Amino acid sequence: MPESNETSDVKKEQTGTRHDYNKILGIRIITKKAVKRVAVLLLIVAVLCSWGYLTMIRMPGESYDGPLTPPSSDELVISDQLRQDVKELAGRIGERNVYQYSGLVASVEFLKESLVKAGYEVKIQEFTAEGETCSNISVEVTGEKSKDEIVIVGAHYDSVFGTTGANDNASGVAATLALARLFAGSKPQRTLRFVFFPNEEAPFFETEQMGSLVYAKSCRQKEEKVVAMLSLETIGYYTDQENTQNYPFPFSAFYPSTGNFIGFVSDLSSRKLLHQAIASFRKNCKFPSQGAAIPRSVPGAGWSDHWAFWQHGYPAIMVTDTAPFRYPHYHTEEDTPGKIDYDRMTRVLTGLVAVVTDLVDSQTK
Repeated sequence: MPESNETSDVKKEQTGTRHDYNKILGIRIITKKAVKRVAVLLLIVAVLCSWGYLTMIRMPGESYDGPLTPPSSDELVISDQLRQDVKELAGRIGERNVYQYSGLVASVEFLKESLVKAGYEVKIQEFTAEGETCSNISVEVTGEKSKDEIVIVGAHYDSVFGTTGANDNASGVAATLALARLFAGSKPQRTLRFVFFPNEEAPFFETEQMGSLVYAKSCRQKEEKVVAMLSLETIGYYTDQENTQNYPFPFSAFYPSTGNFIGFVSDLSSRKLLHQAIASFRKNCKFPSQGAAIPRSVPGAGWSDHWAFWQHGYPAIMVTDTAPFRYPHYHTEEDTPGKIDYDRMTRVLTGLVAVVTDLVDSQTK
């Protein structure tokens, strides 16, 4: 019997209803899957962010946040000496690099004379760059207990072409020289070595003619056990003005915008050394400090002589005012001795004395 129009209409309505229901059900299933995927992605992002924070950003101790105490009489003496040394390098000597070779030679003579006067036997490692003889300069205090374990504090004494380089890097050289004077005649458990490198600046950076790379390579060839290397790089500029501190993305979300602190920087493999250093600094020095253990690919992470020691498997960190991320006169003719804050630089140096002391007297294996 033929189907009636009424029955046909009812079946069509039921079929349409089932179709609509299945469609809605399908949308709900897809929506649930999408929500689940989003939730999983958000969880992954949260885990990665937490891992990144705990691994790269979280540091032991707390950064000092308070007024600086008046300088002691000893600190005033150190501050005056730092000023004299920066003026000697970036003032009287001036530009110093292979292309202004007389300045490079004069720097070597100044450093040798200063170190001999402090009571050291100076060692010179010579190599050639652009046809000129360049010199790594080193002195050491032999360890009493574990002399085969070596802690190196270093800085580059050359300046970039066309500049006298007060902050970059007469500041780091003056601080390394001050530490050498303070530790002369001490009796550390580990061997303590102070090294001054040429050719950190372009065009030698990250090349075989970079002084610190020459030095680190020779340490590895001699199978020396360098347990820590501290590169002092541009440590003389500080400001209390807001929005003066910049960072590579996305670190501005985690660090202060005022450039009044000293920074401790390492790659991930040197994270342990970084934590030891900044923990000691914060324990012993009332001065703002920030630290980061970051991948080598992050801009600025390896911009100094610590990079050379990474290449040969040694733990190394950079101590810095963050240079181009703060200092408006970075790599310009305006990088002169008058731009340096010698008072705050002295506070940093006081903290570094404690850091070095802890490193050379650490419990050895």
